[in-house]
Parts: sequence; C-alpha cells; structure tokens
Amino acid sequence: MNSATFISDIKQIRANARQHIEDGAVTAGYELDRDSVINMLNGALATEIICTLRYKQHYYMCDGFNAQAAADEFLEHANQEQEHADKLAERIAQLGGTPDMDPAHLSDNAHSEYVPATSVDEMIKENLIAERIAIDSYREMIDYLGEKDSTTRRIIEEILAVEEEHADDLAALLQAA
Repeated sequence: MNSATFISDIKQIRANARQHIEDGAVTAGYELDRDSVINMLNGALATEIICTLRYKQHYYMCDGFNAQAAADEFLEHANQEQEHADKLAERIAQLGGTPDMDPAHLSDNAHSEYVPATSVDEMIKENLIAERIAIDSYREMIDYLGEKDSTTRRIIEEILAVEEEHADDLAALLQAA
C-alpha cells in the first residue's frame, strides 16, 4: 500500500508542519478548542490531586480492626491517582496549556469533594463516591473528545479503566467491612 493512498496531500502536510512550529504537537489538524480541552483537563487534574490527598490522609488515619486491608488499598490508589495527575499535567503542557496546581483552585476545579471521614467505613464510602464521580466525569470527557483528539481520549480511557478498578476494590472492601 502506497503511503500517499490514505494521505490527501503529503506536500501540504509537509508545508503545514513547517508553519507554527512553536506549537509542538498541536497541528492545524487539531479540531477541538484547545482552551476548552485544557480547562477540562485541569478539572480532571484537580480531581486527581484531591483524590490523591484524600487517599493519603485516609491511609495515615486508617486504624482499627481489619483496617490494614483498607489502608493498603488507599495507599495503592493514592499512588495511582498521582500517576493520573502526572499524565494529565503532561498532556495539558503538550497542548500548550499550564497545569493548574494552585492549591487555592483545586477544590473549586475538582469534580469530587474532599469530605472528612473518621471511620474506615466512612473513608471507604467517601472514596467510592469520589471514584463514581470520576467515572461519570471521564465518560463525559471521552464523549466530548470523540475522534477529534484521540491522544487525550486514550489517556482519559486509560485513567477511566483504573478508576473503575478502584470502585470495584472499594465496593468489595465495603462489603467486607
């Protein structure tokens, strides 16, 4: 198969690549409003940072009979949420935006809430609620991105898969509690 068969005009693609070279990975073929995507990703970033902090607090505060299983799960989830935050921040920068990690903005921008919990049961429930919020938020983002930004969509899809695993883990902990 000739590579020119599926590419409309390779000479035009080459010319476009030389224009606006400072835009890095974002080319003229990017069909979405970058500012909207960056704002959306900053909301997801804030959510992941809040979730990381909540899981970490719950990890340190987890105490009592059979609390070790929950604590171990909280720590694992915290580390994965941090990885998600890093991926989102990297994509925001790749799109020419600035990852908003300003502590003053995090609570306002996050989809989930930072609800205090004192018992292991409450911690599990609050984390499960946050995961369910993230799952629905990420599904909406995937729909919005569609085929117009497959790179961002793939990142969100990967994060969504992990969030679904977290929700399953937490539901199992809740049943065992």
